[in-house]
Amino acid sequence: MRCIIIDDEPLALELLEDNIKYVDGLQLVASCRSAAQAMQAMHEQQIDLVFCDIQMPGITGLQLVKSMVQKPLIIFITAYNQFAVDGFELDVVDYLLKPVPLERFLKACSKAQTIFDQQRRLANDIAGKNRDHIFVYADYNLVRLSHHEITHIEGLKDYVKLYREGQPKPLLSRMTIKALEEQLPADRFYRTHKSFIVNLDHVQSIRKGRIKIGSAEIPYSDNYRDVIGRMTGKAV
Repeated sequence: MRCIIIDDEPLALELLEDNIKYVDGLQLVASCRSAAQAMQAMHEQQIDLVFCDIQMPGITGLQLVKSMVQKPLIIFITAYNQFAVDGFELDVVDYLLKPVPLERFLKACSKAQTIFDQQRRLANDIAGKNRDHIFVYADYNLVRLSHHEITHIEGLKDYVKLYREGQPKPLLSRMTIKALEEQLPADRFYRTHKSFIVNLDHVQSIRKGRIKIGSAEIPYSDNYRDVIGRMTGKAV
């Protein structure tokens, strides 16, 4: 899960950053000192889990969560227990009181992971990811593509390029890379960069920030380094 933490106290941010290091499967994307910074981070990339303080200058944690249209999983971490009812009315994963023991923090993360996995399985079923193909619009046609023939995908703002095995030119389709990623099986297609998705079946080698597929070399960024570990079963 890709997560951010939000707290106006630097010490609290440091403690949370240290705790997250103990949680397998969590990737810290951003540490934010305000709701405004958090909103910017969530606008720029996919966030699955938010650790959020409540009492902050300006927009409070409660106000921030209430304003979210598409809400990630939320764990409130605060020094005040009087907001617990408000927090759970927002359907948050957990409500932790500072100072948070590591054991309690890990329990909350485990609960979030369980919910996240359930949501993904449901989303996969709804999206029909159990099928072996997708349909995309390209050149004014609805084109059927098998999962296997797609080698990698490049995102270009509101368009994607779909590269296919044995085809010199990619298909260009008007959609976001995020929307396409949601239609593909997560056990085969991996986001390795904000602009690239690779099909594990076609990966030949990985070296020095580059993934080789045929004659193409696809970058992977530090923000997605944990993805390479999940994809290969090896630390990179």
